[in-house]
Amino acid sequence: MDTLTVDLGDRSYPIYIASNLLSQLSSLMPVLSGRQLMVVTNTTISPLYLDNVVQLLSVHCDVDTVILPDGEQFKNLDTLNRIFTALLEKTHSRKTTLVALGGGVVGDMTGFAAASYQRGVDFIQIPTTLLSQVDSSVGGKTGVNHVLGKNMIGAFHQPTSVFIDIDTLATLPDRELSAGIAEVVKYGLIRDADFFVWLEKNMDALVSRDNQALTYAVRRSCEIKAEVVAKDEKEGGLRAILNLGHTFGHAIETAKGYGVWLHGEAVSTGMLMAVDLSVRLGWLDSSVALRTKDLLIRAGLPVSSPDDMTPEQFLSLMAVDKKVVDKQLRLVLLTALGEAVTTSDFSHKALGETLLAI
Repeated sequence: MDTLTVDLGDRSYPIYIASNLLSQLSSLMPVLSGRQLMVVTNTTISPLYLDNVVQLLSVHCDVDTVILPDGEQFKNLDTLNRIFTALLEKTHSRKTTLVALGGGVVGDMTGFAAASYQRGVDFIQIPTTLLSQVDSSVGGKTGVNHVLGKNMIGAFHQPTSVFIDIDTLATLPDRELSAGIAEVVKYGLIRDADFFVWLEKNMDALVSRDNQALTYAVRRSCEIKAEVVAKDEKEGGLRAILNLGHTFGHAIETAKGYGVWLHGEAVSTGMLMAVDLSVRLGWLDSSVALRTKDLLIRAGLPVSSPDDMTPEQFLSLMAVDKKVVDKQLRLVLLTALGEAVTTSDFSHKALGETLLAI
């Protein structure tokens, strides 16, 4: 078992990574505030893992469950309210602990519910998709979508622990595995050139679900994210680099309708746009763009934006982005492979060229 720590002082928490980790839940559970647990999952994950997880957690306390519909299109305030209703119907107190069992949508909504219920309760992450294991389960970003913008309603609320069972990836559809790989590639681009090279050598192993390759990719991704979050928990500066490609990608998701493009698919195209713009600005060697495109294609990811999206539509939707400050668009761009910056100091003419080209 690999154990990492997100170092946030007295709010630090462990990330456990291993195969067959779900069977070890009872021995690894953190100290709970009270005896109540609410497991939040969805209709896809519940038949696979819910009964087993409930049985293991029942050793410690009283466990209730709520099963949400599956899909990004349900990541909204209406669905979030189902969690609050279940907590109130089962008379959960402010000493309850919520458990997110599922992918990024379940994790984001469970975390936001935990941040809000009775002004804040504990929660635990058990991510079951690659994207949630390497990204959304770590760092405490929680929230829901609005029809006008993705993840615009939410809160920072850290989990008390994260349990990553690599074996859950065996039941993941190929398309969702690829979507998760997009976020893995991101870490190489923004923070670790050697990891990017490792991905170039091992992409075929990742796509074929080699356990050793997946375990290393998850661990290295979590190491990088934990390091960045420890230095900048609430995205006052450095943490924004974790959003490479996301401003472009969120525009695609919003324009096409949540769930039509998976988050990782949109981020894939968005990252290539960010890399392309970095090259056009003269900040980055063009070979990095070629290598990035090749790697994303090998992962089974899209590398061009929707045919029916215009540059004007992109710019309109990108204006509704959490990195916009005083109406100035800020983007995460690369100055070298493994080195990223967040800046508003870029040529808008070059941005327009990128939006037409990718």
